Amino acid sequence: MIPRYTRPEMAAIWEPESKFQIWLEIEAHACDALAELGVIPKEAAKAVWERGAFEVDRIDAIEREVKHDVIAFLTNLAEHVGEEARFVHQGMTSSDVLDTCLNVQLTRAADLLIADTEALLEVLKRRAYEHKDSVTIGRSHGIHAEPTTFGLKLAQAYAEFDRCRERLIMARKEIATCAISGAVGTFANIDPRVEEHVAKAMGLEAEPVSTQVIPRDRHAMFFATLGVVASCIERLATEIRHLQRTEVLEAEEYFSPGQKGSSAMPHKRNPVLTENLTGLARLVRMATIPAMENVALWHERDISHSSVERGIGPDATVTLDFALNRLTGVMDKLVVYPEGMERNLNKLGGLVFSQRVMLAMTQAGTSREDAYRLVQRNAMQVWDAAQKGEDADFLSLLKADNDVTLGDDVLEEMFDLGYHTKHVDTIFKRVFGQA
Repeated sequence: MIPRYTRPEMAAIWEPESKFQIWLEIEAHACDALAELGVIPKEAAKAVWERGAFEVDRIDAIEREVKHDVIAFLTNLAEHVGEEARFVHQGMTSSDVLDTCLNVQLTRAADLLIADTEALLEVLKRRAYEHKDSVTIGRSHGIHAEPTTFGLKLAQAYAEFDRCRERLIMARKEIATCAISGAVGTFANIDPRVEEHVAKAMGLEAEPVSTQVIPRDRHAMFFATLGVVASCIERLATEIRHLQRTEVLEAEEYFSPGQKGSSAMPHKRNPVLTENLTGLARLVRMATIPAMENVALWHERDISHSSVERGIGPDATVTLDFALNRLTGVMDKLVVYPEGMERNLNKLGGLVFSQRVMLAMTQAGTSREDAYRLVQRNAMQVWDAAQKGEDADFLSLLKADNDVTLGDDVLEEMFDLGYHTKHVDTIFKRVFGQA
């Protein structure tokens, strides 16, 4: 976790104090269940809750000697609980504590990520309605295609992140399992009812088959979901970066008073936040392949996954939390230039209406091949003139072309922007429901 890209609430989930507190709660809840089953004295379970405590430094010191983190924790816990500590961890194995704790941490992280996504959705919806009718040029392959609206661009982003929210909800559900099944997961030394009790107490579901570890396909899906969300962040960030280019300048990141864009060039206003988001998305996606490789453990268990998860657990969730929050801020303060959109829309002298002209010619009796050829012939004259810095008007060329059989009134009708935006409300209703 890099402090520069870390927010306190998410980071707190991964602090050693939080981890050991979860361990303590798992052990204490297990003792409660064991006591109810008559396996250990109820006084012992009570003692764990009343006197159970730990010190991170002390655990670290013990671990340096015993080379085992769970044993180090249990040793430190026993120093506080006293004689009753002999009943702690009855029939359990280390993975019962480690895996259940990790899934508690991931579900808590998922809750924050879901909340982050919902905050982003609120901003995207507001800005989408703000620019629902701000006509701009749509681009394919980076080249002018046909008119759209900036609001539709944001509506698309909203729909995408709404799917991300649903994916995070499903990922949270899949990862929210608990294993208290003992060595090789057979419950030979601990009653399955203990697992059920701990799961309920920790807000989880009992893992159907844990083989001593919770199956890592769950974790692979969780981190793959984070990777998809990161990719959606990058898609929107890349769009903003392109729109902020000097040659385009249809939108740009907010440039605050006193901000400086370059150490060498005082005029610069760079898309630093969205470039940063592109990089952060790559960091989140770094977790997906290792998480998938963790699925194939040896037999009932090994710990090849452990070192990986100690890294990707905090790093991916902390980074994605920061990125979602940053993107929300970018979109909230995004400066939009409708005048720049109009300027770019008119840059090619009306070529953006070429398809409608071609379709009208086919409706009037011209073959599609001939219609395409005639429209393209005039369009290329405008295109060539534009590259030379000369003005050329597509509509005028079409009117002057004797092979184009549409009348002037019909041709002029083909150049109506409203034709391209007539279904914006329909799309908005699909995305947002009734306003």
